[in-house]
Amino acid sequence: MRFFNTAGPVNCQDHYCLPPLTRFDLSEILILISQKKYFVLHAPRQSGKTSCLLALRDYLNREGNYVALYMNVETGQTARSDIGRGIKAIISEFAFQADLTLKDASLRDKINHYLEDYGPEAAFKMVLSDVCRNISRSVVLCIDEIDALVGDTLISVLRQLRSGYSDRPAFFPSSIILCGVRDVRDYRIHSDKDKAVITGGSAFNIKAESLRLGNFTEEETRTLLLEHTNETGQVFEEEALTSVWNLTRGQPWLVNALAYETCFKMEEGKNRSKPITEFLVLEAKERLIQRRETHLDQLVDKLQEERVRRVIEPILTGERFEQNFKPDDISYLIDLGLITQERGGALAIANPIYLEIIPRELSYTAQSGMTLDTAWYIGADGSIRVNKLLASFQQFFREHSESWTDIAQYKEAAPQLLLQAFLQRILNGGGQITREYGLGKGRTDLFILWPLPDNTYQRFVIECKIVWGSREATISKGLAQVTRYADQCRAKEAYLLIFDRDKKKDWEEKIFSETIEHEGRQVTVFGM
Repeated sequence: MRFFNTAGPVNCQDHYCLPPLTRFDLSEILILISQKKYFVLHAPRQSGKTSCLLALRDYLNREGNYVALYMNVETGQTARSDIGRGIKAIISEFAFQADLTLKDASLRDKINHYLEDYGPEAAFKMVLSDVCRNISRSVVLCIDEIDALVGDTLISVLRQLRSGYSDRPAFFPSSIILCGVRDVRDYRIHSDKDKAVITGGSAFNIKAESLRLGNFTEEETRTLLLEHTNETGQVFEEEALTSVWNLTRGQPWLVNALAYETCFKMEEGKNRSKPITEFLVLEAKERLIQRRETHLDQLVDKLQEERVRRVIEPILTGERFEQNFKPDDISYLIDLGLITQERGGALAIANPIYLEIIPRELSYTAQSGMTLDTAWYIGADGSIRVNKLLASFQQFFREHSESWTDIAQYKEAAPQLLLQAFLQRILNGGGQITREYGLGKGRTDLFILWPLPDNTYQRFVIECKIVWGSREATISKGLAQVTRYADQCRAKEAYLLIFDRDKKKDWEEKIFSETIEHEGRQVTVFGM
């Protein structure tokens, strides 16, 4: 039977799938090809780019107006700036793919000939030229993972493609599609040869268009999930369908991974007579996060980059460090699929799963070093004694915040991350944290659901704010914000945490707690 695919290109005979050619505007691409354009197709990792390119290659070859060839140049990545090694790897890959499509293996025996006669700076161009002159139809070349190449190897490939551009279509590919995570214009290539940084736009200024492969829409997400129902009869409850969309926002790998975990790995989900429930989807989400699947691990690795930190940290704190916001940084994170930018320019983490992973991973060191006894904060009725819990965190923060902040990469977000590490350690026993960040709103909101023995939930919100200006003004603004958030979440309890980062003040001045009534609601304020 078919299954949800999370590794490699989609094959609709083996996998539940959306027809790849429906993922982009095929008519637009066919117009660009007919106009002999060179263009870019980019999208975050594991979004379906390769599946779409392979489907386009097969479609063009079936139609018969072009000869379409596909190649993946990732094999040249290890060569880095060794152009000779890189170009040899790329020509070898092209020879292999040409054999698959054209049924002609002769190019394999000529690889060294091209390198010796033309040198690595022209060998790839000459290979493409000779192949095109021996084919009666125009050639369309799809180059996948172009931005996996590094340094002078990438510069050489781009310049050889640009050099042959004027010879198309008789002696060079009529149309070339460059596919990767980023748009070629955003490449910043460090050249060892020229001792300079070269932009992709200057190395490849013949690009006509840049197309972006988007996430699944809500309707497409539902259609993919219902492929399983149509094939097995196993029903997704409406809440489960909605939950998959809400958690993933249509990110293709996340959708498939959640569905595969739910339907093919969890024992209850394997029983086709039982429906897929929202509870199973949420449990699958937790399993994916705890296992740090490859896709999620790659995301976590990006958090260590300085240009990523400059954008993510203000989102986590709710502050806006405008002097650090660079358009290139924002563009980079959007291309990676880490953030989205709404019409008004507001930045947000791309989906709730990433929203949960990021603070967990950034606070992992602190969380793993905590040894917390779970008995003392649970009341006789099974509820969390939140006042006692936060008072304990207040003391923990006093003792450990300075040492942890010293080693933390995200120093401005350290208080919020330390709190979330503390709560995560506690709530691993079965509760859920929903995180909400408001860039420029000066706060971080946490909504906690804790299951009770009577199958209901304890619902409470915690809002974190950094003191800017006076403590009184920060509290006043925080009270208004946390009560609105509590009403929105239907929470019975509301807590406001105020972090004072002024190193000149001693802890006795910073540490306090009080309960304040605001708009008919009791809010407990903890200062630290």
